[in-house]
Amino acid sequence: MATQDELKQQAATQAAAMVQPGTVLGVGTGSTVAFFIDALGERNRQQSLNLKAIVTTSNRSRQQLEANGFTVSELAAVDHVDLCIDGADRVDHDLNGIKGGGGALTLEKNVAINATHNVWIVDQSKVVDRLGGFPLPVEVLPVSCEQNFRRFDQLALQPQYRLNEDGSRYVTHYGNYIIDLAVDPLPIPAGLAALLDQTVGVVEHGLFLNMTDEVLIATPEKIEHWTRQ
Repeated sequence: MATQDELKQQAATQAAAMVQPGTVLGVGTGSTVAFFIDALGERNRQQSLNLKAIVTTSNRSRQQLEANGFTVSELAAVDHVDLCIDGADRVDHDLNGIKGGGGALTLEKNVAINATHNVWIVDQSKVVDRLGGFPLPVEVLPVSCEQNFRRFDQLALQPQYRLNEDGSRYVTHYGNYIIDLAVDPLPIPAGLAALLDQTVGVVEHGLFLNMTDEVLIATPEKIEHWTRQ
């Protein structure tokens, strides 16, 4: 039986085969995406993909892409993304997900919403029947973070500031804080997303609803391939 890493590599290789030459590619982050970047680099070395541009959602992926010989552009420098390959912290059977465990949810959602086609690659531990089992990140402006925190607390969403190892508040790439909502399972995802979207001071949240088209799942037996119906 294949190990979990071997299955992740297989899923990543399948995802790398989806990349068409001459396209604009979005690349996310995570352990399975790291395998994808290496698989993409190997494919490009065997026969150049001549990608028009690559954008990514994290410095870690940027460094790995550059180490594989790719030039990485900023999202603002491209007018669209043909395909985005990313991971997810949780995904349900309707292909809705929670993302942002690494703190890059705002950029992740901006890349995804500008992509014609989104594919997530995950291992089986990320699949749930109902979204939960992972704190929902909410990026908030520092100026009104305390008001946001109190409101979330009043709504019984179990807010917690994301902290660094030294106990200081985690600061995002854009200079904001993250409040993780620990309520589990989540209330009706679409309703919670609408509430967060309408909350002044919320920059972005980690509910990715109706945003991915396919999911490749590394299971102990095989690579499962889910597509949006």
